[in-house]
Amino acid sequence: MIVGEKLARSFGLSGEEYARVLEIMGRVPSLTELGVFSVMWSEHCSYKSSRVWLKTLPTTAPWVIHGPGENAGVVDIGEGLAAIFKMESHNHPSFIEPYQGAATGVGGILRDVFTMGARPIANLNALRFGDPSLARTKRVVDGVVRGIGGYGNCVGVPTVGGEINFHPAYNGNPLVNAMTVGIARADRIFLSAAAGVGNPVVYVGSKTGRDGIHGATMASTEFGQNSEDKRPTVQVGDPFVEKLLIEACLELMATDAIVAIQDMGAAGLTSSSVEMAGKGGVGLALDLDAVPQRETGMTAYEMMLSESQERMLIVLRPDRQELARAIFEKWELDFAVIGHLTDTGRIVVSHRGRVEADIPLAPLADQAPLYHRPYVDTPKRAALGEVADPVGIAAALTTLIGCPDLCSRAWVWDQYDSTIGGQTVKRPGAADAAIVRIDGSNRALALTTDCTPRYCLADPEAGAAQAVAEAWRNITATGARPLAITDNMNFGNPEKPEIMGQFAACVRGMAAACVALDFPVVSGNVSLYNETEGTGILPTPAIGGLGVIEDAGAAVGLALAPGLDLVLIGATQGWLGQSLWLREIGGREDGPPPPVDLAAERRNGDFVRARILAGEVAACHDVSDGGVLIAVAEMALAGGTGVQLSHLPAGAPHEFWFGEDQGRYVLAVIDAAAVMAAAAAAGVPAVLLGASALGDLTLPDGVAISLQGLRAAHERFFPAWMAPAT
Repeated sequence: MIVGEKLARSFGLSGEEYARVLEIMGRVPSLTELGVFSVMWSEHCSYKSSRVWLKTLPTTAPWVIHGPGENAGVVDIGEGLAAIFKMESHNHPSFIEPYQGAATGVGGILRDVFTMGARPIANLNALRFGDPSLARTKRVVDGVVRGIGGYGNCVGVPTVGGEINFHPAYNGNPLVNAMTVGIARADRIFLSAAAGVGNPVVYVGSKTGRDGIHGATMASTEFGQNSEDKRPTVQVGDPFVEKLLIEACLELMATDAIVAIQDMGAAGLTSSSVEMAGKGGVGLALDLDAVPQRETGMTAYEMMLSESQERMLIVLRPDRQELARAIFEKWELDFAVIGHLTDTGRIVVSHRGRVEADIPLAPLADQAPLYHRPYVDTPKRAALGEVADPVGIAAALTTLIGCPDLCSRAWVWDQYDSTIGGQTVKRPGAADAAIVRIDGSNRALALTTDCTPRYCLADPEAGAAQAVAEAWRNITATGARPLAITDNMNFGNPEKPEIMGQFAACVRGMAAACVALDFPVVSGNVSLYNETEGTGILPTPAIGGLGVIEDAGAAVGLALAPGLDLVLIGATQGWLGQSLWLREIGGREDGPPPPVDLAAERRNGDFVRARILAGEVAACHDVSDGGVLIAVAEMALAGGTGVQLSHLPAGAPHEFWFGEDQGRYVLAVIDAAAVMAAAAAAGVPAVLLGASALGDLTLPDGVAISLQGLRAAHERFFPAWMAPAT
C-alpha cells in the first residue's frame, strides 16, 4: 500500500504531523510505521492538547509513592502497604457497543492496577447518559450497566461505588469512566521501564485478534452520522481470562523474574512496547511471527494496532524465562517470547522475514506534538436574582427525590456484586464513600467518585474545585482521612477555543482545591473530542478519591436511627444557581454555581472528621445535589425512620432547604449541645435542624410528608424505565 498524507489524515495525523514523521524517518513510512506514529501521537496516547495544562496540577505529598507517569498512582497507606488506583474512560466504545465498551473499560483499568503489583480490591465508576426519554439512552444505560456488572462480577472484584447523571448534552456521547483500586506491598511496586540489553520480551495472556484496531485514534476524534460503523474498533473482553491473568501475574510478581511489565491497553502491542523501551532508554526487536494469534493471515499492521483484551508485555530476567513460562502455562494462558531488548534506541518489527517497521524510539515521545491551543474563558453567568417557589416544600421534595439524578440507584447496584471478597464494609448507598477493609487488618480505604458537570459548564474553575471538594467531603463524611485523587477529564473538541477554555479553567480549579485540601492528583486520564456532529458534552472532570481510616468499625454511614439530633455544619446562603431545584422545579438551568470557599471546606471537614473519630456522630451525610432537605430525606430513607424538623429559616424556605451551598454536612448526634459548642469554639457554623423520630418527615410548619410516599417516589424511576415493554 502506498503511504501518503491522505492516508495519514485518515489515521488522525494532521499535515504538519505527517511532515514531522517524514522528517524523523527520512523517508516515506511503511503502513505499519504510519500506524505506530498515528496511535502514539493520537490525543488518547500523547495528550498533545492537554499535557501543557496537566503539568500544573499538584502531584506530590509525603504519602505519594508514584504520581502521574506510571500505569496508576501509588500512595502509602501505612503498615508497609500501598494503595494503587486510577480512573480511565471508555466513552466512545461504550456508545458504539455499550456492553463490550463498558466491560472492556473495566478490564483495562484492572490491568493498569495489577500490572504494578497490586491485587485489585474494588471497582467504581462515573457514568453520564443522555435524555432518559430517548430510546437510545435506555439502550446505552442497559448495556453499560450490564457490561460493568458482567465483567466485574466474573473477574471477582467488587463494584463498591459510583455515580450516574443524565443530561441531553450526553445524548451522542455517554461517559463511562471506570476506576480500580488495589493493594500492594509498598516495597514491591512494579514499573514499566525496560532494562537489560538482551533481556527477553514476553507476550502473555490472550491471543491477538482484529478487534479494537485503531481504537486509540477512534477515541481521539468526534463522532459523525455513521458512528455505528466504528463497531469493529470496539474490543471484546473475557473476564474469566482476566481473572487467570491477574493470578498468574501476581504469582510471577512474587518471584524475582520481572524486570518491567506493562499491560496492552490503548494501541495494544504498539503502546506497550514503545512506552516500555522508551522509558528505559533501550531499543526493542520484535518478531511478530511469534505473537499468539486467534485469526489467520494477520498483518504486522493489524497485530501492532490490535487492542485485543487480557494481554500483557513483560521483560524478564533471562534465567527466569522457564519459571515464568511454567506459571503461565499452569494458568492456561499464552506465553511467547516475541523479542528482546537492544542497544539501538529503535523499535524494529519483523514479520514473515521482512522488516515491517524500523523507528527511532526517542522521537515518538520527545517529538510528539504538544499544542498550546488557543482558548477563551467561559463568560461568567449573571446572578440569578429572586426565584419564587411555585409548588411548595413538600411537593418539591417528592419531585426531586424521584428525579433521574436523585432517585434510588438500587436497580444499578443490584447488578453489581459489591461484597465479593468479603471486605466491603459500606456498600453502595450506605455511606457517602464506599468503605473496603484492608485484608488482614482492621483498617480500611474510603473510595468515591464525584463531579457536578452543570457547575463546570456555568463556571469551569469553580465547578472543578467543587468536584475535588465534594470527593474530599464524601471521604471525610465517613471519618476517613482523604489522601489523593485520580481524575478523568472528559471534554469536547479541544480545537475549539471555548472548549479549551473549559479545560484550562477546570485544571486551575482542580489545582487550587488539591492544594488547599492536601489532596494531590496521582493518576488520571484525558478524554477529548466527546462530540457528535459538532455538539459537545458538558465539561466533566470526574474525580476519584481515596482515603484511609484506621478502624473500619469507626466509619459512619448515612442511615438514621430514632432519637438523634440533626445538626447542619457549614454556612447556608440558600444558593439556587445551577441547583437541581432550579432545573426540576423552576424549569431553568441558569445562574452561577455555588461558590467554593476552600478554607471553609477544610475547616468544616476537619471538624466533622474529628467528631466522627471521637465517637460523637452516629450518621453523617454531606450536603450536595438537592440541598439540605434532600440530604435529610436520604438519611431518613436509609434508616427507615422519620424526622421532625424544627429549624425555621430566616429567609425564603425553599432557598434554605434546596440551595446547594458548599462545605456542608448533616450530622446525626446524641448530644447536639456539645457538638454545637465545639463547632462554635472552632469557628464552624452549626444549626440544629431537628431530630429523628418514628413516623413521617415533618417540616417545621407541621406539614407531614409520608416516608412511604417518599420511598415510592425515590425507588420508582429505574424499575419503571427499564421494565420490558408490554
